[in-house]
Amino acid sequence: MSDDSEQKHARIPGEAKRRAREAEARASADAERIAALPETGDMKEEMLRQIGVMYGGLIAIAVVMVQGFLEASSLDLPARIGTIAFAVAIPLLAALVLVNRQEAFRGRRTTSVSVTLGRVIAQLAAFVGLVATFWGITWVAGVGFLVASLVAVGVHSAGFWRVESPSPPATTAQPL
Repeated sequence: MSDDSEQKHARIPGEAKRRAREAEARASADAERIAALPETGDMKEEMLRQIGVMYGGLIAIAVVMVQGFLEASSLDLPARIGTIAFAVAIPLLAALVLVNRQEAFRGRRTTSVSVTLGRVIAQLAAFVGLVATFWGITWVAGVGFLVASLVAVGVHSAGFWRVESPSPPATTAQPL
């Protein structure tokens, strides 16, 4: 083995480490930039709009789902769970729509612990109500909704990451 090839082989791990450090620094910078996005004007406004649409959509879905239970003489367990969950979710979501409008008007998010807790409870109750209602129709629909919801969270996260990233992440390794 010649001295040149030994030096070349000795350089490869050093170059790989350097590239790894550079990739890590880029990823860290991208993560910090994306974490800071909600604090910028345009992104903050868009987040407030999306949240308002989400709360309004959940109210509409809950109202439509509950209508099916209004004339029923008796409710099975999934229907009772769904009805109770929607009974909790609808007023909280309505309050959150109003808070969201105030946040949009003032251009800032609230830091209230009770609002944060209300968001968690309202979204969880709406989700439980939807799963229970679909489960009451057929358990396959309940499981399907549950699985599809989890996949949808991943799809939204991946889509958001790709749209907000400055450049698409590398899909193949660069040659040494």
